[in-house]
Amino acid sequence: MMTKARWAPHRHLTVALVSGLFLGSPLLEGCAINPATGLPIATVVSTETEKTLGKEAAEQVAQAMGLTDDPKLTAYVQAIGQRLAEQSPRKDVPYEFHVVEMQEPNAFALPGGYIYVSRGILPILNSEAELAGVIGHEIGHVAARHSVRRISPAAPFAIVGGIVGGVTSIVSPRLGQALGAIPMLAGGLIIQPYSRDQERDADKIGVKLAADSGYDPAGLSKALHQLEREEELLFGGPRKASFFDSHPKTLERVEKTTALAKEQHGTPHPPIAATPADFLAKLDGLIVGPNPAEGVFVDDLFVQPDLGFQLQFPRGWEGTNSRQAVSASEQDGAGVVLVTIVREGDDPMEAVRDLEKKSETKLADKVESFKVGDLPAARLLMDVDTKQGRGTMEMTWIGFQHQIYLVAGLCPVREYKRYEPTFASVVKSFAPLRASERDKIQIARLRVVTAREGESLDDLVTRTGSAWKAKHVAVANAVDSSAALKAGQLLKIVIKEPYAGSAKP
Repeated sequence: MMTKARWAPHRHLTVALVSGLFLGSPLLEGCAINPATGLPIATVVSTETEKTLGKEAAEQVAQAMGLTDDPKLTAYVQAIGQRLAEQSPRKDVPYEFHVVEMQEPNAFALPGGYIYVSRGILPILNSEAELAGVIGHEIGHVAARHSVRRISPAAPFAIVGGIVGGVTSIVSPRLGQALGAIPMLAGGLIIQPYSRDQERDADKIGVKLAADSGYDPAGLSKALHQLEREEELLFGGPRKASFFDSHPKTLERVEKTTALAKEQHGTPHPPIAATPADFLAKLDGLIVGPNPAEGVFVDDLFVQPDLGFQLQFPRGWEGTNSRQAVSASEQDGAGVVLVTIVREGDDPMEAVRDLEKKSETKLADKVESFKVGDLPAARLLMDVDTKQGRGTMEMTWIGFQHQIYLVAGLCPVREYKRYEPTFASVVKSFAPLRASERDKIQIARLRVVTAREGESLDDLVTRTGSAWKAKHVAVANAVDSSAALKAGQLLKIVIKEPYAGSAKP
């Protein structure tokens, strides 16, 4: 759930906005050349429109997913990206590079030159060349205009459903889905995968960009191999190819990018991180897994240490935490509870009055004022239309530390009596975070350690207290799980540490 400092009202891309973009700018751009194939491609969106759409989508990414709060790491990724962008076959967009707050291993590109690598992909990379290969692949999607090429003149409003392209452009759909890596952005934009041919084109462009920028062109194939090993670790083996897969099989991509790398003739240049040790130092302290600053689940208890509250969800319900809200839903059931910050203030009735203005409906006389512990609260019960039919929504606003929280329970009208005690229990559980619960919160960080001569990975894991088991350490560091380590060999592990609040690594 978002922190207090990060809270901002959602912005939405609407049909009116999108139609305005098309009415105010030329739709047909004509033909361009695909830098991967050398063949002409028909484009139906002007460059200026693409930039505008990309900027809107980038704002949504920042709000819905968040950007990593590590200036040094961000500057490093930007430096690599700009070095690659100088060699891009497309120069009419200003490229931007960011690390997105996403714990899954991934990377994606938006129209107009916005490139993102996830926080979660960095721990499994072992060189700047691998990171450059991933970023170069995403530049390839922008250079070939893959996102906007899916918009047809007959259906320009398809932008609303799919302009943001390719969050699964690096990972396989199987890995991405297993890790929950296909989010919906604030305005309803769904980040969708590219086609298999588009992935192959981006691989080809990315390999050439890396070579032309002085990097080892085999970096992308090594990064893809790392992703393949991560998939095998999670699933016990490689996935089977399917006719409906949007991605080429990872092994196929590794083989083809390896062959492409051998065809390159770029002049090597020193990396920005001068040595392998310098590269690993850039990653030391990186958060791995959930970021407690956004709140975490401890079984069914949700705790938000930075905002200072806790909330007990129903036992066995499936919890979901995002920057906008935290929610839980009954498995195979119809009940859901959502908690979010709706505004600053101390009086819950301020939020009710906001709702009255937006809905142009008088609601105050239907509101019950009461206390949740010592906190002021207001409850409103109303029926609403949902995609599943008529529903009952119980909305409770709670004032806490100059923020007004909404705890909303939703269920079918006919089921409300059954869910009413459950909703009431969740509301009643909202309370200041107890010190005993705060002390349980840990943060997992990547740490670089030095191996001892002849030490096994199992020995190293035991000695360092790594939260990763030996198999995971082997995958993350691209080493054999049975290999004897060398004295002075640097390896990435993960250490769980007490969480002391939002702080730099």
